[in-house]
Amino acid sequence: MNAFITFWKFTRPHTIIGSTLSICSLYLLAFFTQPLNLVTNQIFLLSLLSALGCNVFITGLNQWSDVEVDKINKPWLPIASGELSKSNALIIVISSGIISLLAAALCSPSFLLLISFILFIGFAYSMPPLKFKRRHIAAASAITLVRGLLVNLGFYLHFIGAVWYSGDFPEVVIPLIIFVSAFSLGIAWFKDIPDTKGDEGKFGTLAVIQGRKYAFYAGVFVVSPAYLYLIFLGITQFFPQSIFALVIHSIALILFIVSSIRLDLSDDKKIKKFYLFFWGLFFLEYLVFPLCFI
Repeated sequence: MNAFITFWKFTRPHTIIGSTLSICSLYLLAFFTQPLNLVTNQIFLLSLLSALGCNVFITGLNQWSDVEVDKINKPWLPIASGELSKSNALIIVISSGIISLLAAALCSPSFLLLISFILFIGFAYSMPPLKFKRRHIAAASAITLVRGLLVNLGFYLHFIGAVWYSGDFPEVVIPLIIFVSAFSLGIAWFKDIPDTKGDEGKFGTLAVIQGRKYAFYAGVFVVSPAYLYLIFLGITQFFPQSIFALVIHSIALILFIVSSIRLDLSDDKKIKKFYLFFWGLFFLEYLVFPLCFI
């Protein structure tokens, strides 16, 4: 049981939950919009396994590569706290990457290419010579590219059986791509705000370069218009269930704005709670979006 708890902490549970919800949501979206072209349940399960393996590879490698920084910023993480050795962590990371690739290969060549590209970006995010996380523009771009575009577009096309897609761009995922891309920028900027002490001199995060307040309000001013965009689509009846979408997104925006106004940027614990709340809004969108197409 202790080993499982350590492994669960090592996976960064909020990212595992987010990945699981996003993949299941995209499968439901494909089911509601392209039911005749849907992949089999076996392919769906292999796709989910591949995505989760990819997630553990990326988050695990990130921890493995910067233990000394985590000892300052996140001392409760398994490697930083000594619960998990670097050698065992590396075994988990490599095994997760292999499982991800094998599961993808059993799905289709195009899906294997997608997963391989995502794994490469995850590797380049944490490891030299590229190490995107050292520069805030590269880091934010990598996170946004993966979560905003590659996951939403790539998995949707995969689930509707588009082995090599050559048709029109699937308009149904455009709002999700735009919204999640904005949200991913928020994730990239918000996550570094309480970590300025350990990051200073090592990583050029936006919070280090421009300050906490700048990084925070940059995220707020990116995410808020994304919600307004979805509310506008609800008003103009872009979604079949426009009233449902309008109400949910309006409530989410109000909660986000109120939480942002009340946040004390000098309190690291409150910032981390806000960050988890922000991930909760991310989860909510993937629960809501496919329901708009029932």
